[in-house]
Amino acid sequence: MDFAVLEFIQEKLRCGFLDTLMPIITHLGDKGIIWILTAVVLLFFKEYRRCGAILLFGLLAGLIVGNLIMKNIFDRSRPCWLEPIANMLIAVPEDYSFPSGHTMSSAIAAAVLVLRDRRIGVPAVIIALSIAFSRLYLYVHFPTDVLVGAAVGVLIGIVAYRFGDGLMTGKTSCASDKEEIQAKNTEKS
Repeated sequence: MDFAVLEFIQEKLRCGFLDTLMPIITHLGDKGIIWILTAVVLLFFKEYRRCGAILLFGLLAGLIVGNLIMKNIFDRSRPCWLEPIANMLIAVPEDYSFPSGHTMSSAIAAAVLVLRDRRIGVPAVIIALSIAFSRLYLYVHFPTDVLVGAAVGVLIGIVAYRFGDGLMTGKTSCASDKEEIQAKNTEKS
């Protein structure tokens, strides 16, 4: 089934436009860079500072769980290792396939950001889904790698969101950032 999905993508969806776009999208997720940069930017805004820190914490947890533990436990070969194709659009990755680290970090970020503020969460979900699809399009992950990466990423994102802020402030979620700022502004009035 995994190869059937990949073959469908290769045979029916490959085109010049996506051949140019998908490597760009996938590189946004390299080492979680787009999400690390997002977290760093959030740290500069008081209203989102805790959320930025929680996002960094979640990404670190994802690195440990996904890339350092799960990939080495399952040591699953990549589709491009098992059935090489002539027209690879990116360099063949050297680490194991399961789960997709690009997808996991994207799902962590999307979960944290959706829970914090849907206005920034919805674009994050669109980017995350695009990165996940790019991994299939580029023939470097099986669909199950991407699905498990997404599921574990969402779980880590929710846990980081729910507990990260509580560890830092004794509160239950980073949604309290906005409430705290509004309360301080009301007190000043």
